[in-house]
Amino acid sequence: MRLTWTVLASIAFSTTYVTSTPAKRHYNTHDYYVLEHTGDSGVPLEDVAKTLGVEVVEQAGELQDTWLVRIPKSQISARGEDFDSVITAFKDLQQKTSSSLATRSEDNILAREIVSSVRFLERQIPRELVKRAPPSIRRPTPVTAASVAERLGLKDPLFTEQWHLVNDEFPEHMMNVTPVWDMGLTGKGVLTSFLDDGLDFESDDLKDAFDAKNSHDFNAHVALPRPTGYRDHHGTRCAGQVAARRNDACGVGIAYDAKAAGVRILGGPISTVDEAAALNFGFQDVGVYSCSWGPRDNGQTMEGPSYIIRKAVVNGINNGRDGKGSIFVFASGNGGREDDQCNFDGYTNSIYSVTVSSIDYKGLHPSYSEACAANMIVAYSSGSGNHIVTTDRGKNECAKNHGGTSAAAPNAVGVFALALQARPDLTWRDIQHLCVKTARIVNPSDPDWSRLASGRLHSYKYGFGALDAYAYVKAAQDWKLVKPQAWLHTKTVIFNNGTLHDLGHKKYAYEGGNPIGPKGIQAKMMITKEMLAENNLEELEHIDIRVWINHSKRGDVEVELISPNGIKSVLAGTREFDEATTGFPGWRFMTLRHWGENPVGEWTIKVSDQNDPKQNGTFLGWNMALWGSAIDPQKAKKFVEPIVDNALPPSQSPPRPVINDPEAPSSTVHAKPTDHLPPDHGDATGDNTKPAFPTNKPQDDEEIPSDSWYNHMSSLVTGQKLLFAGLGAVVCAAVLALVFIWRRRVARQKMANYTSLAADDIHMNTIGQERVIAGSGGPRTTRALYDSFGEPSTDNLPAQAAANVNPPTGRALGFHSGFLDDDEPSAGISPSYRDEPGLERRSVDSDADGNHTGRDRLQ
Repeated sequence: MRLTWTVLASIAFSTTYVTSTPAKRHYNTHDYYVLEHTGDSGVPLEDVAKTLGVEVVEQAGELQDTWLVRIPKSQISARGEDFDSVITAFKDLQQKTSSSLATRSEDNILAREIVSSVRFLERQIPRELVKRAPPSIRRPTPVTAASVAERLGLKDPLFTEQWHLVNDEFPEHMMNVTPVWDMGLTGKGVLTSFLDDGLDFESDDLKDAFDAKNSHDFNAHVALPRPTGYRDHHGTRCAGQVAARRNDACGVGIAYDAKAAGVRILGGPISTVDEAAALNFGFQDVGVYSCSWGPRDNGQTMEGPSYIIRKAVVNGINNGRDGKGSIFVFASGNGGREDDQCNFDGYTNSIYSVTVSSIDYKGLHPSYSEACAANMIVAYSSGSGNHIVTTDRGKNECAKNHGGTSAAAPNAVGVFALALQARPDLTWRDIQHLCVKTARIVNPSDPDWSRLASGRLHSYKYGFGALDAYAYVKAAQDWKLVKPQAWLHTKTVIFNNGTLHDLGHKKYAYEGGNPIGPKGIQAKMMITKEMLAENNLEELEHIDIRVWINHSKRGDVEVELISPNGIKSVLAGTREFDEATTGFPGWRFMTLRHWGENPVGEWTIKVSDQNDPKQNGTFLGWNMALWGSAIDPQKAKKFVEPIVDNALPPSQSPPRPVINDPEAPSSTVHAKPTDHLPPDHGDATGDNTKPAFPTNKPQDDEEIPSDSWYNHMSSLVTGQKLLFAGLGAVVCAAVLALVFIWRRRVARQKMANYTSLAADDIHMNTIGQERVIAGSGGPRTTRALYDSFGEPSTDNLPAQAAANVNPPTGRALGFHSGFLDDDEPSAGISPSYRDEPGLERRSVDSDADGNHTGRDRLQ
């Protein structure tokens, strides 16, 4: 009964802080924290807050059991000194509960209860998000669409310059929306939300489209998302592309009867908890979120959303739009000229994002548009002398210099709004399936296109092709909803006792792993029918690949995934300006190039670098997650975002309270979308002749060193017929040998009265020696064993590479039971092996600034 009253009290306390309007933040006088509380722990949130000395402000957006708490700034904190009373108090509680001297006193029992009820605790430091919009440049060349305007009765003065709606010069290259308008579909009843730098809700083009209820300013913490900075025009321009009304101001939007909400997050620094709340703001009403921002597009950054932000995205997917899922549309990025790639951006390479790149009005690939295996579609934007014409900030102001991938993404948002008017029941995955099914191939002679196992074409530059509004909406009208989602997570395969320790401050210590040789290194992983059936996975869609790679220059590393059908996904290409020494500490790549492919068989990952003698690296481990449709919808379940750290091997312990690194950014200053868009983005001519990732590595028929023993033994264990056939052959050979020896011994006894020939004695001695050698594990026999598994020869490899392929025979090697387990191998099972057992553990050198050099040092 006591527990029941405790739970009821906790519910009543929690309900007090669930509000529809976020409270104003006072970062100058208070320190804020996000606290994830286990609701069924039996410990009321009020007790947790009292113990930590914090005040509960409100629930964190739409995240259940996640709370924003605060404490007045102390004098030490106000002076900027590094002391955090809340984090220190919680660490003291953890230490008290874990101490071997802990007693069962009332204080210790309370401490244990408090610690067990807190799943996550992080201090909030506002950061800025980065816009992806163009700078002001020269006036575009106008096009003519007078006949369309006359037929549709459009009075908007700049409609004839909106070539992305009607392109008279290159009519095959436009969004193709006018036939959808002719069908009576204009976005009516659909709400779009622009997570950006604000929205000018007093603009003549947007005032009738504005939805105040689902708008908010998370930078100033006020209700209305009014743009205030002199550069805060990006959100207004993007909203105009979608929802600008038919009137006598500027042009029209693709879905000109849709509603537009503004959620301001790019006007200044923002904390992770506020970014998470923004991604869920109004998520029952909002159909599509437009997100034209992300990490800096400088070819040097590798960054993704934090746990709280990922949790909010999954919350939107699971619960948004009454369970149909929020639709997140992200611009791929404007760092193409800096060798940047959208697979180094954790927002754009998320399976939950529709990632949109650009093509220009001639259908060419602009040099700024980022390429990667996670690109789903392209939409029209600036390049080859033209820009996007749209609404601008001001009562009746128009923009004629808009562009970049941040303009391509809102064009896609407009098309999805038209489709949702026709089919409001479409789920977030139906939106993606329709993109894959209806995207139009552009520049078919471009060598970047590849034929996939499904028969579709995909390009790192164009995704599955250009989004065509008419084809998309027509297909949506008769579309059969896809089955619920299912997934398969493989074990993490670890090479040569590979380990990674997170040292904080974005620094890591790598140990073990296999060296990346002159021709790279590869590893294999088997996916079986039984694994698919066990995980209720029917049809493949996305694949996540997580890697642990240590390297002294991250930009030199290339990573490829090859399917059992020979389909290649370049996950990481070289990045000239990426000098980071921190490698890939559990970074997650994503590829769409295996959509619809049968995943059964052996998958191969290849890691290589540029053979620079001054730079080196090791491959420590990897895993995969396969996502797709469920076999049995009744067995489908909703995905729960885990708290994932970078540690290798992955932790096998039950979930524990997590305190985020106090120096890690719990807030972001996202750069303006204009910061990395080239000044000539609208003038520069695009291309359709160059592949995104030129091939300059060993050809497929060249030998590439492999992690060998692990992967071949894994394949052998999976292929049980081959295993038992091999064991049977060994047993038969042993029996025959024993029979032969026994018969020879009997024969010698019978011939004891006769004189033997010297040749007989010599022959038998020779046989005995051969048998002893065969059982000694010498080099010849070891070599023969690896050849029988199809292992590449090491005759021509350097000594170190040969040691990796053929481990020293002084240590026995064999498969471990972890190969047959579904769970991650624990440290006790020792899932990895060491090719060089005599070597001590390695650590990572640091330079004078404390940055890792990536060079191994023997201890």
